[in-house]
Amino acid sequence: MKHFKELGLKTPLQNGLDDLGFDTMTPIQEEAFPAILSGRDVIGIAQTGTGKTLGYMLPLLHELKYSESLDPRYLILVPTRELVVQVVEQIEAYAKYINVRVIGVYGGTNINTQKKALGDGCDIVVATPGRLYDLIVAQSVKFKFCKKVVIDEVDVMLDLGFRFQLNNIFDHLPTKRQNIMFSATMTDDIEEFIRSFFSNPLKVSIAVSGTPLENIEQSSYPVPNFYTKANLLMHLLSDATVFSKVLVFVPNKKSADRLQEVMAPHYGKEIAVIHSNKTQNYRLRSIELFDSGTCRILIATDVMARGLDLSKVSHVINLDVPRFPENYMHRIGRTGRAEQKGKSILFFTEDEAQNKKDIETLMNQPIEVLPFPEDVEISKQKTPEESPVLREIHNPHKTMEEERGDSFHEKKDKNKKENLGGSYRREIAKKYKKPKTRGDKNANRRRKK
Repeated sequence: MKHFKELGLKTPLQNGLDDLGFDTMTPIQEEAFPAILSGRDVIGIAQTGTGKTLGYMLPLLHELKYSESLDPRYLILVPTRELVVQVVEQIEAYAKYINVRVIGVYGGTNINTQKKALGDGCDIVVATPGRLYDLIVAQSVKFKFCKKVVIDEVDVMLDLGFRFQLNNIFDHLPTKRQNIMFSATMTDDIEEFIRSFFSNPLKVSIAVSGTPLENIEQSSYPVPNFYTKANLLMHLLSDATVFSKVLVFVPNKKSADRLQEVMAPHYGKEIAVIHSNKTQNYRLRSIELFDSGTCRILIATDVMARGLDLSKVSHVINLDVPRFPENYMHRIGRTGRAEQKGKSILFFTEDEAQNKKDIETLMNQPIEVLPFPEDVEISKQKTPEESPVLREIHNPHKTMEEERGDSFHEKKDKNKKENLGGSYRREIAKKYKKPKTRGDKNANRRRKK
Protein backbone atom coordinates (compact mmCIF):
# COMPACT_ATOMS: atom_id res chain seq x y z
CA MET A 1 0.00 0.00 0.00
CA LYS A 2 1.07 3.53 -0.75
CA HIS A 3 1.89 5.98 2.04
CA PHE A 4 0.40 9.48 2.15
CA LYS A 5 3.89 10.97 2.42
CA GLU A 6 4.71 9.59 -1.04
CA LEU A 7 2.08 11.88 -2.63
CA GLY A 8 4.04 15.08 -2.09
CA LEU A 9 1.13 16.84 -0.40
CA LYS A 10 1.52 20.43 0.72
CA THR A 11 2.90 20.59 4.24
CA PRO A 12 -0.20 21.92 6.10
CA LEU A 13 -2.36 19.12 4.63
CA GLN A 14 0.24 16.46 5.44
CA ASN A 15 0.46 17.79 9.01
CA GLY A 16 -3.31 17.44 9.37
CA LEU A 17 -3.15 13.79 8.24
CA ASP A 18 -0.26 13.14 10.63
CA ASP A 19 -2.32 14.49 13.53
CA LEU A 20 -5.10 12.06 12.61
CA GLY A 21 -2.63 9.17 12.52
CA PHE A 22 -3.19 8.44 8.81
CA ASP A 23 -0.22 6.63 7.27
CA THR A 24 -1.19 4.25 4.45
CA MET A 25 -3.85 4.80 1.79
CA THR A 26 -6.80 2.54 1.08
CA PRO A 27 -7.16 1.26 -2.52
CA ILE A 28 -9.91 3.78 -3.39
CA GLN A 29 -7.81 6.65 -2.03
CA GLU A 30 -4.77 5.49 -3.97
CA GLU A 31 -6.71 5.17 -7.25
CA ALA A 32 -8.82 8.30 -6.87
CA PHE A 33 -5.97 10.72 -6.10
CA PRO A 34 -4.34 10.84 -9.57
CA ALA A 35 -7.73 10.47 -11.30
CA ILE A 36 -9.18 13.57 -9.64
CA LEU A 37 -5.97 15.56 -10.08
CA SER A 38 -6.20 14.87 -13.84
CA GLY A 39 -9.17 17.23 -14.01
CA ARG A 40 -11.44 14.70 -15.75
CA ASP A 41 -14.90 13.74 -14.52
CA VAL A 42 -14.47 10.81 -12.13
CA ILE A 43 -16.79 8.02 -10.99
CA GLY A 44 -15.59 6.13 -7.92
CA ILE A 45 -17.17 2.79 -7.02
CA ALA A 46 -16.00 1.21 -3.78
CA GLN A 47 -17.31 -0.72 -0.81
CA THR A 48 -18.67 1.22 2.10
CA GLY A 49 -16.16 1.86 4.87
CA THR A 50 -13.15 2.14 2.57
CA GLY A 51 -12.44 5.85 3.10
CA LYS A 52 -14.26 7.42 0.16
CA THR A 53 -14.56 10.83 1.87
CA LEU A 54 -10.79 11.23 2.20
CA GLY A 55 -10.51 9.68 -1.26
CA TYR A 56 -12.13 12.70 -2.91
CA MET A 57 -11.20 15.40 -0.36
CA LEU A 58 -7.45 14.73 -0.39
CA PRO A 59 -6.83 15.85 -4.01
CA LEU A 60 -9.37 18.68 -3.69
CA LEU A 61 -7.72 20.13 -0.58
CA HIS A 62 -4.29 19.64 -2.17
CA GLU A 63 -5.37 21.81 -5.13
CA LEU A 64 -7.32 24.41 -3.14
CA LYS A 65 -5.61 27.80 -3.05
CA TYR A 66 -6.27 30.76 -0.82
CA SER A 67 -8.98 33.12 -2.06
CA GLU A 68 -10.91 36.07 -0.64
CA SER A 69 -13.91 35.35 -2.88
CA LEU A 70 -17.22 35.04 -1.01
CA ASP A 71 -18.66 32.49 -3.43
CA PRO A 72 -17.90 28.76 -2.91
CA ARG A 73 -15.42 27.00 -5.16
CA TYR A 74 -16.25 23.41 -4.18
CA LEU A 75 -19.71 21.86 -3.77
CA ILE A 76 -20.23 18.52 -2.02
CA LEU A 77 -23.70 16.96 -2.12
CA VAL A 78 -24.71 14.22 0.34
CA PRO A 79 -28.15 12.61 0.96
CA THR A 80 -28.73 13.16 4.70
CA ARG A 81 -28.26 15.82 7.37
CA GLU A 82 -26.10 13.52 9.46
CA LEU A 83 -23.70 13.06 6.56
CA VAL A 84 -23.44 16.83 6.11
CA VAL A 85 -22.36 17.21 9.74
CA GLN A 86 -19.94 14.29 9.46
CA VAL A 87 -18.32 15.43 6.20
CA VAL A 88 -17.90 19.00 7.51
CA GLU A 89 -16.18 17.67 10.64
CA GLN A 90 -13.91 15.44 8.55
CA ILE A 91 -12.91 18.26 6.18
CA GLU A 92 -12.13 20.53 9.13
CA ALA A 93 -9.95 17.77 10.61
CA TYR A 94 -8.08 17.17 7.33
CA ALA A 95 -7.63 20.93 6.77
CA LYS A 96 -6.70 21.77 10.35
CA TYR A 97 -3.65 23.77 9.24
CA ILE A 98 -5.19 25.16 6.04
CA ASN A 99 -7.09 28.44 5.84
CA VAL A 100 -10.33 27.03 4.43
CA ARG A 101 -13.94 28.03 5.13
CA VAL A 102 -16.44 25.14 5.19
CA ILE A 103 -20.20 25.51 5.61
CA GLY A 104 -22.78 22.71 5.97
CA VAL A 105 -26.37 23.37 4.92
CA TYR A 106 -29.30 21.02 5.46
CA GLY A 107 -33.02 21.05 6.24
CA GLY A 108 -34.59 21.01 9.67
CA THR A 109 -32.72 24.11 10.83
CA ASN A 110 -33.20 27.87 10.44
CA ILE A 111 -32.58 28.75 6.78
CA ASN A 112 -31.91 32.41 7.64
CA THR A 113 -28.89 31.42 9.74
CA GLN A 114 -27.54 29.49 6.77
CA LYS A 115 -28.22 32.43 4.42
CA LYS A 116 -26.17 34.71 6.69
CA ALA A 117 -23.30 32.19 6.90
CA LEU A 118 -23.20 31.88 3.11
CA GLY A 119 -23.33 35.66 2.79
CA ASP A 120 -20.19 35.93 4.92
CA GLY A 121 -18.36 33.78 2.36
CA CYS A 122 -17.01 30.23 2.15
CA ASP A 123 -14.74 28.00 0.09
CA ILE A 124 -16.56 24.67 0.40
CA VAL A 125 -20.30 24.01 0.73
CA VAL A 126 -21.47 20.61 1.98
CA ALA A 127 -25.23 20.29 1.45
CA THR A 128 -28.28 18.12 1.08
CA PRO A 129 -30.00 18.67 -2.30
CA GLY A 130 -33.33 19.85 -0.85
CA ARG A 131 -32.02 22.69 1.30
CA LEU A 132 -29.40 23.75 -1.27
CA TYR A 133 -32.11 24.05 -3.94
CA ASP A 134 -34.14 26.29 -1.59
CA LEU A 135 -31.09 28.52 -1.06
CA ILE A 136 -30.45 28.73 -4.80
CA VAL A 137 -34.07 29.73 -5.46
CA ALA A 138 -33.73 32.40 -2.73
CA GLN A 139 -30.53 33.58 -4.48
CA SER A 140 -28.61 33.19 -1.22
CA VAL A 141 -25.76 31.27 -2.83
CA LYS A 142 -24.12 31.56 -6.24
CA PHE A 143 -21.79 29.10 -7.89
CA LYS A 144 -20.17 31.36 -10.45
CA PHE A 145 -16.68 30.28 -9.35
CA CYS A 146 -17.53 26.65 -8.47
CA LYS A 147 -15.12 24.38 -10.36
CA LYS A 148 -15.48 21.07 -8.48
CA VAL A 149 -18.73 19.22 -7.71
CA VAL A 150 -18.78 16.02 -5.64
CA ILE A 151 -21.88 13.83 -5.36
CA ASP A 152 -21.48 11.33 -2.54
CA GLU A 153 -23.87 8.37 -2.11
CA VAL A 154 -25.72 9.35 -5.29
CA ASP A 155 -27.75 6.11 -5.28
CA VAL A 156 -29.32 7.08 -1.94
CA MET A 157 -30.14 10.57 -3.26
CA LEU A 158 -31.98 9.09 -6.24
CA ASP A 159 -33.79 6.60 -3.97
CA LEU A 160 -34.93 9.49 -1.78
CA GLY A 161 -36.40 11.29 -4.80
CA PHE A 162 -33.83 14.08 -5.12
CA ARG A 163 -33.55 13.81 -8.93
CA PHE A 164 -35.59 17.00 -9.47
CA GLN A 165 -33.41 19.04 -7.10
CA LEU A 166 -30.20 17.59 -8.55
CA ASN A 167 -31.27 18.51 -12.08
CA ASN A 168 -32.02 22.08 -11.05
CA ILE A 169 -28.84 22.45 -9.00
CA PHE A 170 -26.73 21.34 -11.97
CA ASP A 171 -28.51 23.89 -14.18
CA HIS A 172 -27.13 26.65 -11.89
CA LEU A 173 -23.53 25.40 -11.98
CA PRO A 174 -20.85 26.62 -14.41
CA THR A 175 -20.57 24.65 -17.64
CA LYS A 176 -16.84 24.20 -17.17
CA ARG A 177 -16.45 22.16 -14.01
CA GLN A 178 -15.15 18.81 -12.80
CA ASN A 179 -17.83 16.33 -11.73
CA ILE A 180 -16.87 13.69 -9.15
CA MET A 181 -19.26 10.97 -8.08
CA PHE A 182 -18.74 8.34 -5.39
CA SER A 183 -21.09 5.47 -4.65
CA ALA A 184 -21.10 1.92 -3.36
CA THR A 185 -23.39 0.65 -6.14
CA MET A 186 -24.04 1.30 -9.82
CA THR A 187 -27.69 1.19 -10.92
CA ASP A 188 -29.58 2.07 -14.10
CA ASP A 189 -30.72 5.36 -12.55
CA ILE A 190 -27.11 6.30 -11.83
CA GLU A 191 -26.06 5.39 -15.37
CA GLU A 192 -28.79 7.67 -16.73
CA PHE A 193 -27.66 10.45 -14.39
CA ILE A 194 -24.07 10.06 -15.58
CA ARG A 195 -25.11 10.30 -19.23
CA SER A 196 -27.01 13.52 -18.45
CA PHE A 197 -24.27 15.46 -16.64
CA PHE A 198 -20.86 13.76 -16.98
CA SER A 199 -18.46 14.18 -19.89
CA ASN A 200 -16.28 11.17 -20.77
CA PRO A 201 -15.84 10.16 -17.09
CA LEU A 202 -12.91 8.17 -15.78
CA LYS A 203 -14.20 5.18 -13.79
CA VAL A 204 -12.37 4.03 -10.66
CA SER A 205 -13.79 0.73 -9.40
CA ILE A 206 -12.11 -1.00 -6.48
CA ALA A 207 -14.50 -3.88 -5.80
CA VAL A 208 -17.81 -5.24 -6.99
CA SER A 209 -20.62 -3.99 -4.75
CA GLY A 210 -21.61 -7.52 -3.87
CA THR A 211 -18.19 -8.60 -2.62
CA PRO A 212 -18.31 -9.04 1.17
CA LEU A 213 -15.62 -7.55 3.32
CA GLU A 214 -13.25 -10.32 4.32
CA ASN A 215 -12.95 -9.22 7.94
CA ILE A 216 -16.70 -9.56 8.68
CA GLU A 217 -17.96 -12.84 10.11
CA GLN A 218 -21.54 -13.48 8.93
CA SER A 219 -24.22 -15.69 10.46
CA SER A 220 -28.02 -15.93 10.58
CA TYR A 221 -30.98 -17.25 12.58
CA PRO A 222 -34.35 -18.48 11.28
CA VAL A 223 -37.02 -16.58 13.29
CA PRO A 224 -40.82 -16.81 12.83
CA ASN A 225 -41.94 -13.22 13.52
CA PHE A 226 -41.04 -9.71 14.72
CA TYR A 227 -41.61 -10.18 18.45
CA THR A 228 -39.59 -13.40 18.47
CA LYS A 229 -36.83 -11.47 16.70
CA ALA A 230 -37.02 -8.92 19.52
CA ASN A 231 -36.74 -11.73 22.11
CA LEU A 232 -33.72 -13.22 20.31
CA LEU A 233 -32.09 -9.80 20.04
CA MET A 234 -32.47 -9.13 23.76
CA HIS A 235 -31.12 -12.61 24.50
CA LEU A 236 -27.98 -11.91 22.45
CA LEU A 237 -27.49 -8.41 23.85
CA SER A 238 -27.52 -9.73 27.42
CA ASP A 239 -23.81 -10.44 26.96
CA ALA A 240 -22.56 -6.84 27.09
CA THR A 241 -18.92 -7.91 26.89
CA VAL A 242 -19.26 -9.59 23.49
CA PHE A 243 -21.97 -7.27 22.12
CA SER A 244 -20.22 -4.10 23.19
CA LYS A 245 -21.34 -1.77 20.39
CA VAL A 246 -24.27 -2.97 18.31
CA LEU A 247 -25.97 -1.37 15.31
CA VAL A 248 -29.46 -2.82 14.76
CA PHE A 249 -31.05 -2.30 11.34
CA VAL A 250 -34.84 -2.27 10.96
CA PRO A 251 -36.88 -1.88 7.75
CA ASN A 252 -38.80 1.29 8.63
CA LYS A 253 -39.64 3.95 11.24
CA LYS A 254 -42.57 1.97 12.71
CA SER A 255 -40.36 -1.03 13.34
CA ALA A 256 -37.71 1.18 14.99
CA ASP A 257 -40.22 2.69 17.43
CA ARG A 258 -41.84 -0.70 18.04
CA LEU A 259 -38.51 -2.35 18.82
CA GLN A 260 -37.49 0.47 21.16
CA GLU A 261 -40.80 0.11 23.01
CA VAL A 262 -40.24 -3.64 23.49
CA MET A 263 -36.61 -3.28 24.59
CA ALA A 264 -36.90 -0.13 26.72
CA PRO A 265 -37.87 -1.95 29.98
CA HIS A 266 -34.68 -4.06 29.73
CA TYR A 267 -32.16 -1.80 27.98
CA GLY A 268 -33.65 1.68 28.41
CA LYS A 269 -30.60 3.95 28.72
CA GLU A 270 -28.44 1.70 26.58
CA ILE A 271 -30.60 2.29 23.47
CA ALA A 272 -30.43 5.15 20.97
CA VAL A 273 -32.76 5.45 17.96
CA ILE A 274 -32.34 7.28 14.67
CA HIS A 275 -34.91 7.67 11.89
CA SER A 276 -36.34 10.49 9.79
CA ASN A 277 -39.28 11.26 12.11
CA LYS A 278 -36.92 12.21 14.94
CA THR A 279 -35.86 15.84 15.28
CA GLN A 280 -32.45 16.86 13.98
CA ASN A 281 -31.03 17.45 17.47
CA TYR A 282 -32.36 14.07 18.65
CA ARG A 283 -30.75 12.29 15.70
CA LEU A 284 -27.38 13.98 16.13
CA ARG A 285 -27.50 13.30 19.86
CA SER A 286 -28.26 9.60 19.25
CA ILE A 287 -25.26 9.28 16.93
CA GLU A 288 -23.04 11.11 19.40
CA LEU A 289 -24.11 8.88 22.32
CA PHE A 290 -23.58 5.70 20.28
CA ASP A 291 -20.27 6.75 18.76
CA SER A 292 -18.90 7.79 22.15
CA GLY A 293 -19.95 4.47 23.71
CA THR A 294 -22.49 5.99 26.13
CA CYS A 295 -25.20 3.94 24.41
CA ARG A 296 -24.12 0.52 23.17
CA ILE A 297 -27.22 -0.15 21.01
CA LEU A 298 -28.30 2.02 18.06
CA ILE A 299 -31.55 1.19 16.26
CA ALA A 300 -31.53 2.67 12.77
CA THR A 301 -33.21 2.57 9.36
CA ASP A 302 -31.16 2.06 6.18
CA VAL A 303 -31.18 5.65 4.93
CA MET A 304 -30.24 7.17 8.29
CA ALA A 305 -27.17 4.99 8.81
CA ARG A 306 -25.98 5.07 5.18
CA GLY A 307 -22.48 6.47 4.92
CA LEU A 308 -22.10 7.28 8.61
CA ASP A 309 -18.59 6.67 9.91
CA LEU A 310 -19.32 4.90 13.19
CA SER A 311 -16.15 3.67 14.84
CA LYS A 312 -15.54 0.25 16.37
CA VAL A 313 -19.01 -1.27 15.84
CA SER A 314 -18.68 -4.82 17.18
CA HIS A 315 -21.87 -6.21 15.62
CA VAL A 316 -24.39 -5.34 12.93
CA ILE A 317 -27.71 -7.12 13.53
CA ASN A 318 -30.24 -7.13 10.69
CA LEU A 319 -33.74 -7.49 12.11
CA ASP A 320 -35.04 -7.99 8.58
CA VAL A 321 -33.65 -9.11 5.22
CA PRO A 322 -33.37 -6.18 2.78
CA ARG A 323 -35.27 -6.59 -0.48
CA PHE A 324 -32.22 -5.39 -2.42
CA PRO A 325 -29.08 -7.45 -1.75
CA GLU A 326 -26.85 -4.37 -2.15
CA ASN A 327 -28.48 -2.81 0.91
CA TYR A 328 -27.31 -5.76 2.97
CA MET A 329 -23.75 -4.94 1.89
CA HIS A 330 -24.16 -1.35 3.02
CA ARG A 331 -25.47 -2.50 6.39
CA ILE A 332 -22.73 -4.97 7.24
CA GLY A 333 -20.15 -2.43 6.05
CA ARG A 334 -20.82 -0.45 9.22
CA THR A 335 -18.67 -2.99 11.09
CA GLY A 336 -15.25 -4.32 10.23
CA ARG A 337 -14.01 -0.84 9.28
CA ALA A 338 -10.40 0.30 9.17
CA GLU A 339 -9.13 -3.30 8.99
CA GLN A 340 -10.84 -4.27 12.25
CA LYS A 341 -12.78 -7.50 12.70
CA GLY A 342 -16.56 -7.33 12.81
CA LYS A 343 -19.60 -9.59 13.01
CA SER A 344 -22.93 -9.50 11.22
CA ILE A 345 -26.08 -11.40 12.26
CA LEU A 346 -29.16 -11.75 10.08
CA PHE A 347 -32.66 -12.64 11.35
CA PHE A 348 -34.91 -14.07 8.63
CA THR A 349 -38.46 -15.37 8.51
CA GLU A 350 -39.78 -17.99 6.11
CA ASP A 351 -41.08 -15.21 3.84
CA GLU A 352 -37.64 -13.59 3.80
CA ALA A 353 -35.74 -16.77 2.92
CA GLN A 354 -35.69 -15.94 -0.80
CA ASN A 355 -34.21 -12.49 -0.11
CA LYS A 356 -31.48 -14.22 1.89
CA LYS A 357 -30.72 -16.48 -1.08
CA ASP A 358 -30.46 -13.42 -3.34
CA ILE A 359 -27.85 -11.93 -0.98
CA GLU A 360 -25.89 -15.19 -0.99
CA THR A 361 -26.01 -15.26 -4.79
CA LEU A 362 -24.68 -11.70 -4.98
CA MET A 363 -21.85 -12.47 -2.54
CA ASN A 364 -21.25 -15.90 -4.08
CA GLN A 365 -21.05 -17.44 -0.63
CA PRO A 366 -23.58 -18.81 1.90
CA ILE A 367 -24.45 -17.15 5.19
CA GLU A 368 -24.10 -19.65 8.02
CA VAL A 369 -27.43 -20.60 9.65
CA LEU A 370 -27.21 -21.07 13.43
CA PRO A 371 -29.74 -23.12 15.46
CA PHE A 372 -32.38 -21.09 17.24
CA PRO A 373 -31.55 -20.90 21.01
CA GLU A 374 -33.85 -23.13 23.06
CA ASP A 375 -34.14 -20.69 25.96
CA VAL A 376 -35.56 -17.88 23.77
CA GLU A 377 -39.34 -17.56 23.91
CA ILE A 378 -41.14 -17.92 20.59
CA SER A 379 -43.81 -15.23 20.66
CA LYS A 380 -47.28 -15.78 19.20
CA GLN A 381 -47.90 -12.03 19.07
CA LYS A 382 -47.85 -10.56 15.57
CA THR A 383 -47.47 -7.05 14.24
CA PRO A 384 -50.28 -5.55 12.13
CA GLU A 385 -48.11 -6.16 9.05
CA GLU A 386 -47.69 -9.84 9.93
CA SER A 387 -51.35 -10.45 10.79
CA PRO A 388 -53.35 -12.07 7.97
CA VAL A 389 -55.85 -9.81 6.21
CA LEU A 390 -59.32 -11.37 6.41
CA ARG A 391 -61.14 -10.83 3.15
CA GLU A 392 -64.74 -12.09 2.87
CA ILE A 393 -65.20 -14.09 -0.29
CA HIS A 394 -68.40 -13.20 -2.15
CA ASN A 395 -70.97 -15.97 -1.78
CA PRO A 396 -73.81 -15.66 -4.33
CA HIS A 397 -75.96 -18.09 -2.32
CA LYS A 398 -76.15 -15.73 0.68
CA THR A 399 -79.30 -13.59 0.93
CA MET A 400 -79.29 -9.95 2.06
CA GLU A 401 -81.02 -10.93 5.27
CA GLU A 402 -78.24 -13.41 6.11
CA GLU A 403 -75.52 -10.80 5.50
CA ARG A 404 -77.11 -8.17 7.73
CA GLY A 405 -75.65 -7.89 11.22
CA ASP A 406 -77.25 -6.81 14.49
CA SER A 407 -76.56 -3.16 13.78
CA PHE A 408 -78.44 -3.17 10.48
CA HIS A 409 -81.48 -0.90 10.23
CA GLU A 410 -83.73 0.26 7.41
CA LYS A 411 -83.36 3.80 6.14
CA LYS A 412 -85.86 6.37 7.33
CA ASP A 413 -88.42 7.51 4.77
CA LYS A 414 -86.87 10.96 4.44
CA ASN A 415 -83.54 9.34 3.54
CA LYS A 416 -85.13 7.20 0.83
CA LYS A 417 -86.09 10.22 -1.26
CA GLU A 418 -84.36 10.75 -4.58
CA ASN A 419 -82.16 13.83 -4.79
CA LEU A 420 -83.81 16.00 -7.44
CA GLY A 421 -81.70 19.09 -6.89
CA GLY A 422 -82.64 22.35 -5.15
CA SER A 423 -86.27 23.42 -4.80
CA TYR A 424 -85.66 26.62 -6.81
CA ARG A 425 -84.48 24.60 -9.79
CA ARG A 426 -87.54 22.34 -9.59
CA GLU A 427 -90.00 25.27 -9.37
CA ILE A 428 -88.46 27.03 -12.37
CA ALA A 429 -88.63 23.79 -14.32
CA LYS A 430 -92.36 23.53 -13.62
CA LYS A 431 -93.03 27.11 -14.73
CA TYR A 432 -90.89 27.28 -17.87
CA LYS A 433 -91.01 23.58 -18.74
CA LYS A 434 -87.20 23.37 -18.63
CA PRO A 435 -84.45 24.08 -16.10
CA LYS A 436 -83.07 27.57 -16.04
CA THR A 437 -79.89 29.00 -14.50
CA ARG A 438 -80.58 30.89 -11.33
CA GLY A 439 -79.80 34.60 -11.41
CA ASP A 440 -79.09 34.84 -15.17
CA LYS A 441 -80.55 38.35 -15.63
CA ASN A 442 -79.47 38.70 -19.26
CA ALA A 443 -81.25 35.48 -20.16
CA ASN A 444 -84.36 36.73 -18.35
CA ARG A 445 -84.32 40.01 -20.30
CA ARG A 446 -83.96 38.22 -23.63
CA ARG A 447 -86.82 35.91 -22.73
CA LYS A 448 -89.15 38.88 -21.86
CA LYS A 449 -88.45 40.59 -25.22
